[in-house]
Parts: sequence; structure tokens; C-alpha cells
Amino acid sequence: MTELLKGKAGLVTAAGSGIGRASAIALAKSGAKVMVSDVSEEGGKETVKMIRDNGGEAQFFKCDVSDEDQVKALVDETVSAFGKLDIAHNNAGINAGQVKIGEMESEDWDKTIKINLYGVFYCVKHQINAMLETGGGSIVNSASGSGLEGSAKMTPYTASKHGVVGLTKSVALEYGKQGIRINAIAPGATITPAIEKWAQNQPEQYNGVLESLPAGEMSTPEDQGNVVAFLCSDLAKQINGVTVPVDGGYTAGKL
Repeated sequence: MTELLKGKAGLVTAAGSGIGRASAIALAKSGAKVMVSDVSEEGGKETVKMIRDNGGEAQFFKCDVSDEDQVKALVDETVSAFGKLDIAHNNAGINAGQVKIGEMESEDWDKTIKINLYGVFYCVKHQINAMLETGGGSIVNSASGSGLEGSAKMTPYTASKHGVVGLTKSVALEYGKQGIRINAIAPGATITPAIEKWAQNQPEQYNGVLESLPAGEMSTPEDQGNVVAFLCSDLAKQINGVTVPVDGGYTAGKL
């Protein structure tokens, strides 16, 4: 445990696994009280247990970020439980699969935008209103490397993540003078259960991606979570409105 975020209260969406879980754990290890949110009650409660087993403080609240009423309830419950909201990581997102746009079902586009972009909008809107009550705070959104460059056969995902990057910049301009900072992370290839399954099913494709990474290895969810904790802390007080690639140098250029 450290005191980097001692006394802070926060929430993390999609914290039942992967990057969201690692972020929630990193925030708790830094001293914050964390409201763990996910559509999966089982995964979310497991994250809470992991935090508590390590001496941290956490609670679970089930939330589908594509539903604004549920998002408002999540923020309200966090304030009710902890007395305030200082920090937040909006991590929930989906990828509808790989298909060219001419072959895409409109429902897949709608679902991706609803969760990935509307979900961030709903979260940021209600988090900011809560933070204004106590003088400010710090928000981190999960964008993606696909929010910084194009990705073939992933158009709705790419469009939504570009939207998150633009939203982050604009909100930083709107609320910086009121004590609220907002940034984003752009994870590159990160070792999650989905990536592990991909490595097993398509090892040649997986190894090809590894060879393209300047770091020579994929990042871990913990790598992402540590950056979130830093951006939420006062160490990052002059960082506002930026998207930080956490990708081992992949977006710096091609090898």
C-alpha cells in the first residue's frame, strides 16, 4: 500500500477483469477507496475480494454504462458510500468483431457506439457533476491505439475510440479551471483472457504482432492500471486533456 491516493474515493467501470480489474487494484493499493463496477456481478465481486484481501477498501455496484440511469445510480452510490467522488476510470468497452463496414450489421455499430462512446459520455457527465460538489477531481478514460490511428475491419470500435480521445480533449478545456482534470490511456496489445485465447488459436498472427512491438512484449493489465493511478494522482497535476499511449512504443512508428 502507498499513500499516493490516500483519502481519495473513486470508481472503475468494467472492473471485473482485465485492465479494469488491474486499475481498481492499483487505485486501492495507492490508498483510494474504490467502487468496483461491471455488468458481471461475479467478476466484480471477485475484484472486490482481491482488494479487500490486500487490505484495501472496495464495494461492488452492477452497472451497464450504456444506460444513463444506471450510470447516474453508480455515481450516486459511490458518493453515498464514500462521501465524495475524487477519481474515476471509465474503462468499459466492447469490440463487435472484425468485419468490413460494407458487410457490417447496423446493430453491431449501434451497440459499439452506445457502450464505448455514449457510455463514456454518461460517466463523465455524472462524474463531473459529483466532483464539482467537492472542488474537483481526476478522470481517466480508456481509449485505445485504435483511437490514435485507423484499424481495418474495426470501424465502429475505431470511431468510438477516436470519439473518446476528442471528448477527453474538449472536456479538459471546459472544466480545467474548476479543478477537474481528464485524460485518457490508449492501451496497445495487452495480455487479457481474449488475447491469450487468440495466441492459442492463431499463434502465427500473435507472434507477428509481437515482432512489431518495439518493447518486444505485450503490456500487462497492471501496466495499464499503474498509469491510471499515476494520472489520477497529484503527481500528474499538470497533465490534462491528453491521451497517453501505453503500448511499449508501438504508436511511435513501425519497426
